[in-house]
Amino acid sequence: MIKKDEKKISSSFEENIAYMDQVLPVKESFDIIKREMEIGGRKSFFYFIDGFVKDEAMLKLMDSFLSVTEEDMPEDAQAFSVKEVPYVEVEVLTDFDQVMRNVLSGTSCLFIEGYEGCLCIDCRTYPARSVDEPDKDKSLRGSRDGFVETIVFNTALMRRRIRDPHLVMEMTEAGQASRTDIAVCYMSDRVDRELLKNLKNRIESLQVGDLRMNQQSLAEALFKRKWFNPFPKFKYTERQDTAEACLLEGKVVVQVDNSPSAIEEANDYYFPTITGVYLKVSRTLITIATVFFTPLYLLFMQNLRWLPSIFSFVVVQDQVNIPLIWQFLLLELSIDGLRLAAMNTPTMLSTPLSVIAGIVMGEFSVESGWFNSEVMLYMAFVAVANYTQPNFELGYALKFMRLMLLVLTAWLNLWGFIIGCILVLCFLIFNKTLSGRSYLNVKLN
Repeated sequence: MIKKDEKKISSSFEENIAYMDQVLPVKESFDIIKREMEIGGRKSFFYFIDGFVKDEAMLKLMDSFLSVTEEDMPEDAQAFSVKEVPYVEVEVLTDFDQVMRNVLSGTSCLFIEGYEGCLCIDCRTYPARSVDEPDKDKSLRGSRDGFVETIVFNTALMRRRIRDPHLVMEMTEAGQASRTDIAVCYMSDRVDRELLKNLKNRIESLQVGDLRMNQQSLAEALFKRKWFNPFPKFKYTERQDTAEACLLEGKVVVQVDNSPSAIEEANDYYFPTITGVYLKVSRTLITIATVFFTPLYLLFMQNLRWLPSIFSFVVVQDQVNIPLIWQFLLLELSIDGLRLAAMNTPTMLSTPLSVIAGIVMGEFSVESGWFNSEVMLYMAFVAVANYTQPNFELGYALKFMRLMLLVLTAWLNLWGFIIGCILVLCFLIFNKTLSGRSYLNVKLN
C-alpha cells in the first residue's frame, strides 16, 4: 500500500504554506513553481510544475482572479470554486496527501488566505507523441492509431470507440515513490466479476516502492512469475481497437501511465470469421512447429533407422564437423545476437547490414564447415516463424522450451524428447494466469 500523509489542511494560511515549502523542494527544483498573487484582497499562492501547465488557461484564470473584489469573496473554498473559478475541472482538497499527489502529477493547487482547503485546478497538459500505428502491432485492416504514453489520451481513445455508460474506468495508483496512475477499464454489464475483484484487490494491496518499468513492473508485482516458468501471465497490445474488442468480450484492460497496454492481436478481429479462424489455426500450427521442429529433426538424425524412406532427403549430406546439437545451440545464440544488433542499428544502415549478416551467416558459414546447410535451413524457418507470434514474452518462452527439448533430446535421445514434451505440457498446465486458469483451460464465451 502507498503510505499516505494523513496531515489535514488547517485554517492557518501561514502553516499550510510553511508545510508546502517544507515538503516540496521549491528553492532547489527549478520546475516546481510557487506563484504569489492577491485575490480579493487576500494573499494566495499557486503551486504547479513548469511544463505541465497550459499557459493560456493559467493566464485567463489569473486574469479572472485579479478582478475579484473583497466584497465578492465567498465564505469558504467550496463556494469560491463554484462562483469565482471559470474552469471545468476544479476540486477542493482537504489533506496534504491529495495536494502533493496532484501537484506532482501536473495539476495546479491554489491556497487562499482564510480558506481551510486547497483548490485543485486541473489545467495540465502532458508532452505526448502522435497516435501513430504501433510498429510491432500492425494490422492489414482497421484503424492506424495506437496507444501513447499518456493515460488520459489512451482512455479517451477507448471511450471514443465505446459510447456506452457501462464502460467504467477506475483510476488508482501504485508505487510509494512513483505514484504511478493506473486505470482499470471494464464493461460493468459484461465483466467477469470474480476476475475484476481479484485484480482490484491485488492492485490495492501492492507494497512496492515504485513502478520503474511501468506496466511490466505492475505485471510482476500483481502476479510474480516463477523463474523456471517463462510463459507470460498477461497479454499486451498497443492498439486501442484491440483493447476495445476485449472490453466488449467482458475482459479487463489495465492502463498504466507512461506505457501502452494489453491484450490480443488485431487481424483476427478485422477479417471475416473463416479468415480469422484460419489465421489463428495457422499461427497455432506454426507456433507448435517452432518448438518441436528442430528437436524432432535432431531426434531422427540420431536415429536414422526411424526415418521413413520418403523423407530420406532430409538427412545431412555433408560432413558433420560440429555435432548437430552444438550447431543448433550456436545458431540460436547467433539469431538473438542478430536481433539485438538490429535493434541498435541506425535505420539507414539496417538493410545493408542485414544483407551482409545474411551472407556471412548463411553461405560463408556453411562453406567454412561450421554449419551444415540443412541445419541452417531449419533454423532459418524457426527464426522467421517466431515473428508470427505477436507476443514478445511468449516468443521467448517458446524459445526456452525449444532449447530444453534440444538439450534433453541430445542427452537422453528418445526418452529425453518424451521427458521434454511432458515438461512443456506441465509448464502450460501449471502456469496460472490472473483469472486462475491455465493456458490449456480456455473459457469459451
